[in-house]
Amino acid sequence: MKAQDVALDRLLVDRFKQGDQSAFEQMVTRYWDRIYSMVNQLLRNTQDAEEVTQDTFIRAHRGLVNFRGDSAFSTWLYQIATNLARNRYWYWWRRRRDQTISFDQPVGAEGETTLAEIFPAELETPGDATVTQEFVNRIAECMEKLSPKHREILVLRNVKSLSYEEVAEILHISVGTVKSRIARARESLRAKMGDEFK
Repeated sequence: MKAQDVALDRLLVDRFKQGDQSAFEQMVTRYWDRIYSMVNQLLRNTQDAEEVTQDTFIRAHRGLVNFRGDSAFSTWLYQIATNLARNRYWYWWRRRRDQTISFDQPVGAEGETTLAEIFPAELETPGDATVTQEFVNRIAECMEKLSPKHREILVLRNVKSLSYEEVAEILHISVGTVKSRIARARESLRAKMGDEFK
């Protein structure tokens, strides 16, 4: 994170603590897309990602008066979002683990649309798809199969491009643990990718 971003965040936090509500609105504007993008990568569900992003800013608004600034505001915000996403993921997993979902089942009572048709909706049309896009999709598919811990750490490090130190702070683990977990996560991803990754 650039020094001027950290300085601006600090200024906005101070203004908010002095009663300036517009300072918080600026923070939301600055971070909404970044938080949403990270949460959506973790949960792979736009509705859940939207709700978790909203909850993140609600929690941040409530907790900001006690924010001491020991870490950067952005790190603190990512921590809140990661914890909420984790809770949402485990809640969903516990409810769904005993159910098998067919990709061919229709979505909704009267709809003809199937789950399989919805998932690729965020991708380009088949005509636009390239080998590179297929490879990206394959990585995304294999990321889905990783354990939540491994997916989470790869998203923070590779998708969000956070430093080892920032990831360590967000997940409350040491930098050494971050590095070894990333190595194991990549190894696991390679195994799932098979020959394509070599």
